[in-house]
Amino acid sequence: MDERRAIKISKYLSRHLRHQPARIGLTPDPAGWVDIDTLVTAARTHGFPFTREELDTVVAADGKQRFTIDGATIRAAQGHSITVDLGLPPATPPPYLFHGTTPLALAPIRATGLKPMGRHAVHLSPDRDTATRVGARRGRPVVLGVDAAAMHRDGHVFHVSANGVWLTAAVPPQYLRFPAAH
Repeated sequence: MDERRAIKISKYLSRHLRHQPARIGLTPDPAGWVDIDTLVTAARTHGFPFTREELDTVVAADGKQRFTIDGATIRAAQGHSITVDLGLPPATPPPYLFHGTTPLALAPIRATGLKPMGRHAVHLSPDRDTATRVGARRGRPVVLGVDAAAMHRDGHVFHVSANGVWLTAAVPPQYLRFPAAH
């Protein structure tokens, strides 16, 4: 499969597993899982056909591991705007985590911290390089450091998704370092 086709399928999966499953007639279970055969049929019915083999290739080749397959079901690893319970236990974060953003977002972040916006949680990266790639998706990246150890000590709860993305409800401004200090 060529790279352009893989990207289109990945974006289609993100849209319909994270944000708009009802748009193609999908009803994820409370944990976000969808039957793969139902997904493939729904996609074909709505004008975006792909095979189970193409789906498996896209999921296996995704460097960010955005999707998880368990037997005959699939779900997005995180990033949902629909209500899901990923069942992730609380986890102790490393001392510092990172968040990639753009210069335009810095003023509101300085004022109110990081908020989940349209998602269920703020997404944090375990390393500066990953945060840089995340920030670069929308322009020139700026990487912020997050004093995760202090947040955890102060009672903030963290979870880590299957693909290594750290999740927390919000990051108040006092825990942020502009730009990343560590």
